[in-house]
Amino acid sequence: MARHLFQRKTVVESEEPSVNLTPLIDVVFVILIMFIVVAPILEMEKIQLADASSKNKDIQTLAKENSLVSIHVFPDDTIQINKINVSADRLGDLLIEAKKINPDIIPQLYYDKRATFGTYQSVKNAVEFAGFEELDLVLQPPTY
Repeated sequence: MARHLFQRKTVVESEEPSVNLTPLIDVVFVILIMFIVVAPILEMEKIQLADASSKNKDIQTLAKENSLVSIHVFPDDTIQINKINVSADRLGDLLIEAKKINPDIIPQLYYDKRATFGTYQSVKNAVEFAGFEELDLVLQPPTY
């Protein structure tokens, strides 16, 4: 009996180390399914582009006919509304007044592509805060 207790195993079991990837794959599939389910529900902001066949029309003449509010953003991030320099803070108040005077107008934003995105975002937020549901965006080519 004593021999049996102190007897060592002479057979060495060799197991190769392995990583169980099943939980990781399960989590990835769950996340993928969530994206597939949630993606159609998300509301994306859309910008309607102008028709390319209207190249012959002068954009500024068209803007004056359709809109009483024109907002210009210049490369140095200065903002003008109807050719009057304003700050980003004052822009919201002026847009609220314009909306009260004529609720059917659609403001037009003439945005120079060299201006920063933050200026565009602050102008867009001011337009939304004023209660406008649409904004015409005109990207001005740089002047050399």
